[in-house]
Amino acid sequence: MRTLGLLALGMLVPLSFLATASADDKGDKKVPPVLNFKMKSLAGKEVDLSHYQGKVILIVNVASKCGYTPQYKGLEALHDKYAGEGLVVLGVPSNDFGRQEPGTSEQIAQFCESKYGVKFDMLEKVSVKGEEQAPLYKYLTSKETDPQFAGPIEWNFTKFLIGRNGAIVNRFKSAVKPESPAVTKAIEAELAKK
Repeated sequence: MRTLGLLALGMLVPLSFLATASADDKGDKKVPPVLNFKMKSLAGKEVDLSHYQGKVILIVNVASKCGYTPQYKGLEALHDKYAGEGLVVLGVPSNDFGRQEPGTSEQIAQFCESKYGVKFDMLEKVSVKGEEQAPLYKYLTSKETDPQFAGPIEWNFTKFLIGRNGAIVNRFKSAVKPESPAVTKAIEAELAKK
């Protein structure tokens, strides 16, 4: 029995070594603070935002029953056009404004897929303001961590653009459509930085 215990312990050591080694595989690149968060996907799986390091990221708080909901089409078009060049569109459902995202994760996923053919990454519903505000949104809206683009989220479909280096490089109000020249030029400028 003791031999079996030692054998099992021996098997655990290499596994923990592998886990440490893979954590170090990011090399000497330090994870930018904006990507130092873990959230959940709509499927309930943990998403480590550091996975997006080196990409250009458009983070958007989304809702299914909003006047801006048709922007899902433009967001998906951006994903289709630029994902191969390094763009990640990241949808973050929120029910903070007019209770316009009342659905469960399953309902949100079904709506996005059936109505807009969404293939870009979607996270689990969180709060983007107030006492329940998700840590990512605290970071994005705080003057201490984002002096240039800080301020409370005012409505659904507010867009934050993160450069390849992890810097918050732009913020677009809800009314600014994803396919607008302002957004596409900003994305293309960041994608051009290798």
